[in-house]
Amino acid sequence: MYHLKLLEFPIKTILMGIIYLLLLFNISCNNIQEKQSEFKRLKDKAKEAKTYCKANKMDTSFCILIDMKRHSGKYRFFVWDFKTDTILERGLCSHGDCGGIDIPKGEKMPYFTNQPNSHCSSLGKYKIGTRGVSNFGIGINYKLHGLEPTNSNAFKRIIVLHSFDNLENEEIYPRECVESWGCPTISNQLLASIDNKLQKAKQPVLLWIFND
Repeated sequence: MYHLKLLEFPIKTILMGIIYLLLLFNISCNNIQEKQSEFKRLKDKAKEAKTYCKANKMDTSFCILIDMKRHSGKYRFFVWDFKTDTILERGLCSHGDCGGIDIPKGEKMPYFTNQPNSHCSSLGKYKIGTRGVSNFGIGINYKLHGLEPTNSNAFKRIIVLHSFDNLENEEIYPRECVESWGCPTISNQLLASIDNKLQKAKQPVLLWIFND
């Protein structure tokens, strides 16, 4: 009996260890499946984006895809390389706080609208325009021209791509990143990294914000 009691503790410890390892394995498998699913979704969007760029005489070497379906604490801003079908850069991206309107009952954040002075983000395809001076982040921005009915007011709403000092460069999930007044805002490091690429583009670059 004494010897059996001595064995109880290590056996329980081993069993608990096995259960813990199985749980870790299951979590790891789920994370891999989730990432594979997200990449496939992004790749499908990129394929559609490339077709659009070819048809509308836009840059066919790269585009920017912003997946607003993803949590704001996770990467949802992607610079996509059309030639290799890979992600060149990724980062966090803010959405609008909608502080200028009352969000309809039952709707959740992020909420999207094309309404002026709403401080909301707008879904749809954009043409990245001229490089300008910003009061935020690294001091530069890029004008955005809405190409669809869902974002046709973007230019007059002064919706621009810019950076912000308080926006992290790494994922912070489950925390949320800071919100904007409707602009797709990224970290200083990320904008600095893609700035040269945007300046060198020979044709207008597509930026696409989606959540479907």
